[in-house]
Amino acid sequence: MSRLRRLLSTPEGMIGLAILIVLLLAGLSAPIISPGDPLRIAGRALLPPFTDPGFPLGTDRLGRDVLAGLIYGARTSLAVGLAAAFSAMILGVCVGMAAGFAGGIVDEALMRVVDAFQIMPGFLLALAFVSTIGVSTPVVVLAIALGAWADPARLTRAQVLAIREQDYVASARVIGMHPVEIAFREILPNALPPVLALSATIVAGAILTEAALSFLGLGNPNIATWGSMIAEGRSVLRSAAYLSVLPGAALAVTVLGVHLFSEGLGKVLGNDGGRAA
Repeated sequence: MSRLRRLLSTPEGMIGLAILIVLLLAGLSAPIISPGDPLRIAGRALLPPFTDPGFPLGTDRLGRDVLAGLIYGARTSLAVGLAAAFSAMILGVCVGMAAGFAGGIVDEALMRVVDAFQIMPGFLLALAFVSTIGVSTPVVVLAIALGAWADPARLTRAQVLAIREQDYVASARVIGMHPVEIAFREILPNALPPVLALSATIVAGAILTEAALSFLGLGNPNIATWGSMIAEGRSVLRSAAYLSVLPGAALAVTVLGVHLFSEGLGKVLGNDGGRAA
């Protein structure tokens, strides 16, 4: 049975994957569902949901289409979350591999750097970085990645320390295999599964961090984001609560989907690791 079939056989994996597929399809089809700029003024301001077929979810204070903001916000959240998680994973795996495989003073030096990044809360690091460098999507992605790479690095190091003592690694050394080849052919493939399971959690954290930065006005102002939509609805929360509730619900569902997918993926990879052992 393939990993995908085993993932779908778990309730968490099936529900989480279904949520993520719906969000991905909504984001990819955003230009078809709502052509044009989602930040443009499209109709009468503060139009309630389900009162106008042209604006199923209503409009905001400026007359912008809420549905357009939600589906374009899905693109932003998923793109930033995946890009930040990928960047954090690449950096973390590289540092963890170097520390675990080299050992000695290299290991000590790299782990002290990891400790320094783990001490500081990721959101505060991202907040300080964006405030200092400036607001743009690449800067936000880099800021989130800097706050998230330490956990993959520590987990990768722990996996490498355990795997490098295995018999097949010793055999590779005996036959004269180059250390770099041992690291990438023998150790890395076996160290990755637990780290990959962690990646879904990093995506969820990145989505929340991006939303928080946008809520504080530190997101890219030229694109639709759920955080900025929630912030926009604060001033009319009593009279038009849907402006904050709808993007807040979308954010919660997205994080729930990523979390459930992570749980299912962890079970699948854990079973693979158990059989391999």
